[in-house]
This record gives sequence, C-alpha cells and structure tokens, in this order.
Amino acid sequence: MTASELLDWLQRRGTTRQVRELDRYGITAPRPFGVSMGEIKRYAKEIGKDHALAQTLWNTGRYEAMVLAGFIDEPERVTLVQKNQWAADFDNWAIVDHVGFHLFDRTPQAWKKAAQWAKARPEFTKRAAFALLRSLSVHDKDAPDESFLAGLKLIESAAHDGRNFVKKAVNMSLRAIGKRNRALNRAAIKTAERLSRLEDSTSRWVGAHALRELTSPAVQKRLA
Repeated sequence: MTASELLDWLQRRGTTRQVRELDRYGITAPRPFGVSMGEIKRYAKEIGKDHALAQTLWNTGRYEAMVLAGFIDEPERVTLVQKNQWAADFDNWAIVDHVGFHLFDRTPQAWKKAAQWAKARPEFTKRAAFALLRSLSVHDKDAPDESFLAGLKLIESAAHDGRNFVKKAVNMSLRAIGKRNRALNRAAIKTAERLSRLEDSTSRWVGAHALRELTSPAVQKRLA
C-alpha cells in the first residue's frame, strides 16, 4: 500500500462533523481530513507495521496522516534523530499524546528522551516529556520503581510551568505514576503534598489535583 492510497482513503472517509469535533477538543490541525481516531486505528491494523510508510505519512503534515504514522511505525526502528524530528513538528496536544502512547513509549531510549524533553522550552516538546512518562507508567511493565522515582523529580521540577498543555501533562504523569503500585503511590502522594504547599499557584494546582485522585478510596482499594 502506498502513501497516496492512504491519503486517498483519508480524503474519502473525512467528514465536516469530525472536523468540528477536532475544534471542540482544541485540536488545532491545518487541513484536517476529518476522520475519527477509531476509524484510523482500525485501518492501521489492516495496514500493519511499515516504518518507511510511516515516515512518508508523517512528512505530509496532515493531522490524520500523522496519527496513522504513529500507529504503523515500527518502534524498534525509531531513532533518537527521528524522535527529535517528529517532536519539532508537534503542533497540538493530541498528536503529542498519541505518538507518546502508541509509539515512542515502546522505542529504544524512551526514558532518555523523557528526561531530555522535560527541560525543553517549546510547549509541545515539554508536554511530550510528561505524556511519554505517563505512557511509560502504563506500558513499561518491566521498568523498576527507581525509573519512576526519577520521573517524580522531573515532575516536581516542571510543576511551576503554567502553560496549559504542560501543566496538564505534568499532572497526568504524576497521577499515572501514583497509580502504578503501592510504593509509587506513597511516593507520588508525598510529591503531590509538597507541591500543594508551595506558593506557586500552578504547582499547587498540580499537587492538589493529583492528591485528590491518589488518596481516593477507589485508587487505594485497587492498590491494596
């Protein structure tokens, strides 16, 4: 299957209703086709994995083509250079989270990129660090607790960043780590408590919001 055939498919499946849905969720994408995530995911399974095709689709700059690229790329073939190139193209929160959750968290040196991007200045690159950290907490079943404890330090260092798409990702990663196991729950609660006591309003929001979930009966029961 060629990139042209896939783009034709996206063009045929697109609807104005789905374009409006992107707007409703704050997904700012130039020239969207208007194809739902569910449809793209099902189609990606039919296509199978194809690293070269994923690169071609990504380079179109079209949102749904980039989503499809994230589904079909081969994690073991993704290099640090590619991660940086794709990160430079991030232009909305949805593509950041999608690539982190469906591709980058399964790639070599995913932890290294999370640590590097946590210090980045561009909003979506920095969001990528914490979207990736959240994804690793869900998918990297073999990672030791020490990796996530280091992640909590990254969270604490970035919690003051008041930019909307950064602070929400920082908060999500804190909650995700705290739901991984009992020991990390205790560590994440301590981090959240420290943040909730700071003078900085963004840090307080991150901490207090995470604290409510991490100490909730539902989470505590699941981790017991």
